[in-house]
Amino acid sequence: MTTQQGPQRQGRTPAGPRTLAEELRARPDDALAALLRSRPDLLNPVPGDLTQLSARLSSRASALRALERLDRFTLQVAEALATAPDGTGLATVRTLLTGPSKVKPHPGATPLTPADRSAVATALPRAIATLRDRALLWGPDNGLRLVLAVREALAPAAANPGRTGLGPTLAEATVGMSPARLQQLLASAGQPATPDPVTAVAALTTLLTDRTRCAALLDTAPEPALRLLERLVWGPPTGTVPDATRPVTAEDAQSPVEWLLARGLLLPTSPGSVVLPRELALHLRGGRTHRTVEPVQPEPAPAAAPRDPQAVDSAAAGQAHTAVKTVEELLDAWGLTPPPTLRAGGLGVRDLKRTAQTLETTEQLAAFWLELAYTAGLLAPDGEADECWAPTPGYDSWLQLDTAERWSVLATAWLTATRVSALTGTPDGKGKPRAALGPELDRTLAPSVRRATLALLAELPPGTPATAEELLPTLRWQRPLRGGPTGPDGRELRDDLTTWTLAEAELLGITGRGALAAPARALLTAESDPAEVLAPLLPQPLDHVILQPDLTAIAPGPLLTPLAQALALCADIESKGGATVYRFTPGSVRRALDAGRTAADLQTFLAQHSRTPVPQPLSYLIDDVARRHGILRVGAASSYLRCDDPSLLGEVLADRRAADLRLRLLAPTVLAAQAAPDVLLAALRTMGYAPAAESAEGDVLITRPDSHRTPPRTAPTPVPDGPPSPDDTLLAAAIKAIRAGDRAATASRREPTPDPRQLPRTAAAETLAALQTAVLLGERMWIGYLNAEGIASQRIIDPVKVEGGFVTAFDHHADELRTFALHRITGVAELDE
Repeated sequence: MTTQQGPQRQGRTPAGPRTLAEELRARPDDALAALLRSRPDLLNPVPGDLTQLSARLSSRASALRALERLDRFTLQVAEALATAPDGTGLATVRTLLTGPSKVKPHPGATPLTPADRSAVATALPRAIATLRDRALLWGPDNGLRLVLAVREALAPAAANPGRTGLGPTLAEATVGMSPARLQQLLASAGQPATPDPVTAVAALTTLLTDRTRCAALLDTAPEPALRLLERLVWGPPTGTVPDATRPVTAEDAQSPVEWLLARGLLLPTSPGSVVLPRELALHLRGGRTHRTVEPVQPEPAPAAAPRDPQAVDSAAAGQAHTAVKTVEELLDAWGLTPPPTLRAGGLGVRDLKRTAQTLETTEQLAAFWLELAYTAGLLAPDGEADECWAPTPGYDSWLQLDTAERWSVLATAWLTATRVSALTGTPDGKGKPRAALGPELDRTLAPSVRRATLALLAELPPGTPATAEELLPTLRWQRPLRGGPTGPDGRELRDDLTTWTLAEAELLGITGRGALAAPARALLTAESDPAEVLAPLLPQPLDHVILQPDLTAIAPGPLLTPLAQALALCADIESKGGATVYRFTPGSVRRALDAGRTAADLQTFLAQHSRTPVPQPLSYLIDDVARRHGILRVGAASSYLRCDDPSLLGEVLADRRAADLRLRLLAPTVLAAQAAPDVLLAALRTMGYAPAAESAEGDVLITRPDSHRTPPRTAPTPVPDGPPSPDDTLLAAAIKAIRAGDRAATASRREPTPDPRQLPRTAAAETLAALQTAVLLGERMWIGYLNAEGIASQRIIDPVKVEGGFVTAFDHHADELRTFALHRITGVAELDE
C-alpha cells in the first residue's frame, strides 16, 4: 500500500477514501490526465492499474520531483502538514501557518495583520487543491494525509530540521529512553507517575501542547534557561552539550542546561548533543511553523521608469539585426579557416581569442555567439580524423531566409537551450577551466529560468525594464526548491542564470533597453509568428554601396545577404555601426581571386552595385593583384614553388624572410621547400606576393567561402529536465489502459471448484496478502504447492497463522495441521463454502 497509517484518533473517523488508490479510483479521467501531465515520470512505464500508480506516486524520487515544482506557499502548507499528525484538519493547518489569533506571536516572527490572515485563508484552499491534484496529499478536509514519501521528505528531524527549523516530536526524541528515565522527567516536571512508557510519553506531550500548563512550567525556569531556548526556537533546534545523556533530576540540576534536561524541555540525541522538542518549539513560537508566511506571490517593483514601447522595439530590432550579422560573420570566417576540436571536446583558448579578435568583442561574448550558433544547429564538428569546427549544411539553408526568420531560429534555439555560455572559463570539478563548446556547459535549469524571467518581464507594463535583483524575489517564490547548486560566492545557480538571461536577451534583441520587445512577446506566447512581428521593425536591406577613392566602400545600411557576402569576400570590414565601411586591400582582392573570381568579375560586380563609378585606384589595385596572382604556384612535394619567370624565383630565393622555408632551386622555374603548402602560401603572402595553390594535376585550387562544411548535422538536443510532458493522445491511451487494468485487478474472483489441470498462480505480494486476510476472516483457500523435490500439487487449506516465511494451516488433503513454506506456494484462490 502507498498510504501512511497514523495513530488512531478518538472520535468518529472522517468520511472519505481509506487509501490513496481509492481516491484515485474516484477521480474522473480529466483529473487523472491533469495528474499525469503534471508528473510525467509516472508514465514510464504506464502503470498497470491504480494500485501501481499510487505506489509509484509514493516513491521518493517522484515525490521530490513534484515538490520542486511547488510555489513557496504551497510548499509551506505541505511543511505545516508534515509537522502535524496524519489526519490533520484544514483549520489546524491554517492555525499552524498563522498561529492562534488569541496567542501573542513570538517577537522573532513576522507580524501578521488581519489582512495577512485573510490572505492565508484565501490562498490555503488553492494550495490544498494543488497538493491534492498532484497526489501529494489525499483525504477529506477534516482528515488530510500526506503521501508517505512527502512526509518523510518534509518532516523535521534533529539532523534535518528543514525549512521550518523544527526538530523531532517528543515521542520521536525519546525513542529508546528507559522507562525509569521517563518517570524521572515526569516527576521533575511536576506530573504524576504513569503505569508504562507509552502513557509517560503521552503525558509529557500533553504537557507541552497545553499552552496554560506549559507556560506555567516555563514561568519557573531561570532566565538563562529561557535565553538558551530562545537561541534554538527558530532553528537549528540542536545544541552541543557534554555528557547529554546523564540522568539529571530537578534536585540535581546545577545549570540552565541541566534544568531543561531534567524536565524534558531539552532531550539528548547523542552523548554530546541535545534537541528542542517540536511541541515546545511551537509553543515558544506562538504556534507558528514558519517565521514568515508568504501566501501571495511578490510582484516585481522596477525602479526604472517605463520607456517608450516603440523605442524599446526599435532598439531590440537593431540588436536582432546585429545578432544575425554577427553569427553570419562568425560562421563565414570559420567556413574559410575552421579551428580544430580539442581532444576532450570544445574549442581551444587560442582559437577563442582569435575568434574574439575577428568579431571585435570579448572572449566571453564570442563564446556566447559560438554557443548560439551551435545550439541552433549551424555549427558542429566535421567528424574527420583531424576534427574541426565548421558550419553545417543547415547554415546554408539558414542564409536563404530573410533576417527576421533567421533571428527567429536563433531566439527559439536560445530559449530552449540547456547550454550556458557564461560558464566558459569557470573551473570545473577538477579545477580546470571549462572550454567553449565543451561538454560541461549544459544545465537543465537554464530553459525554465529563461522562460520564467521573460514571463515576468512580459507581465510588466510595456516598455518597463527590470533588473535581476528586482525579479529574483518572485522567481524564488515561484520555485523555492529549484535554485540549483550554490556557488563559492553563496549565490544559487538560479541567481546567476537570471543575470545571464537578461544580458543575453539584450544581446539577442529579445529585450531592448532592458524591457521586453514585441517580437519576444510573440515568441513566448506563440500566438503569432515572431518573425512577422520583427520584420516591419527591421531596416530594409540595400542593394548598393558607395565606393570611395580611398579604396573603401560605404554601406549606408544593412545589405542584402548575397551582396554582403560577395562584398565581404573581396573587402575587409573596417568599421561597423549604422553604416558599414569596407576596405579593399591586396589581401582581400587576392582572397576573391582565390575563390575563383576574375578581375573582370570584380570590376563588373562593383560597377553594378555602386552608386558611384569605380574609382581608378580601386581598378588599378584589382588589375595589379590579378596580374600577379597565380604567377607563383605552390603545390605538394614536401611543398614546391614554381614560376615561369626565373627572375621572380631568384628574388624569392634571395629574400632573407624566406630563410625559415629552407628553399632550394631544383630547376630554373621550380623551388622546393621544407614547409607544408599552407605554411608556404601564408609566408609568401606575408612577404607581399600573391601565390596560388595548385592541385597534383597542375590546376589552380579555388578556395570557396563555403568550402568547409560538415556532413548533415542536427542541432544538439537539450539535456532533458525529467521526462517530457505527454501529449493528449498518449494520455488518453494511458488512462484507458490504467482503468482497464484496475477493473481487472479489482474484479471479484471465486473459483467454484479447483481445476486439477492447472495450478493457481498469483504474485508473491498478492499471495501473502490473501493468506493474511484468510487468517483474519477464517476463510478456506486453494493453493498450488511445490515440495522439496519439485513435485507440484494442489491443496485446500484453512490458514491458521502466517509468520516467518511459513503458513501454518489445516491441510484437508492430509487431514492434519501442516506448515507450508511461502516461497513454495505458486498461488492462491478463494473457494466457495
